[in-house]
Amino acid sequence: MENKISFTIDGLQCYANPGQNIVEAAEENGIYIPTLCHLKGVIPSGSCRICNVKINGRFMTACTTTVNSQMTIENNTPEIDELRKIIIETIFVSGNHYCPACEKSGNCMLQALGYKYRIMIPRFPFTFEEKEIDATSPKMIIERNRCVLCKRCVRTITNKDGKHYFAFENRGHHGRIIIDKDLALNMTDEEAKKAMENCPVGSLLLKEKGFNEAIGTRKYDKIPIDQQIG
Repeated sequence: MENKISFTIDGLQCYANPGQNIVEAAEENGIYIPTLCHLKGVIPSGSCRICNVKINGRFMTACTTTVNSQMTIENNTPEIDELRKIIIETIFVSGNHYCPACEKSGNCMLQALGYKYRIMIPRFPFTFEEKEIDATSPKMIIERNRCVLCKRCVRTITNKDGKHYFAFENRGHHGRIIIDKDLALNMTDEEAKKAMENCPVGSLLLKEKGFNEAIGTRKYDKIPIDQQIG
């Protein structure tokens, strides 16, 4: 444990490397903190807010907060669970998420979180706003009705020259993910597959590919999302 930082989560003694964020440190200690936007090793954005924890009595996002030895963290309390449920329900009602008809069903993090938090009927009204679907790329479809604006694709998918295929356009309610149409012409199969895999929902899809896995064999069919740590 030399050079490790000691801290507590829900009263449990944990250890982290200097500079490590709480989400990744918690996972290394066998503790699950839910998130949609975070990817290990990628600079965090704090977009989804689902990883909110209480640090010394104050709500903060665990993916953007670095561990220090003065922290007392609450992660698993009725108050925090309720906050996370509100965020997840808001995401569901602000998009068009029809899980049985979605190619990502069974592999979708949002769907898996809905099961974890036992969300049956959201308390908020559905907006059912129809958003544009972009199928102009040779290899990918952007299904914006499912996009949760996590920016994973923007932060992780680049070509060999380091240029980003995806970008975030506009602000607030009008924000949306777009793809560079010129770069997309030369997108490789591997890059397109990575984009689809990095998307936590069914917003980025490979063309001519879908529903390949039978029910019962998909990622979250086999192991619930909060048990897929370590």
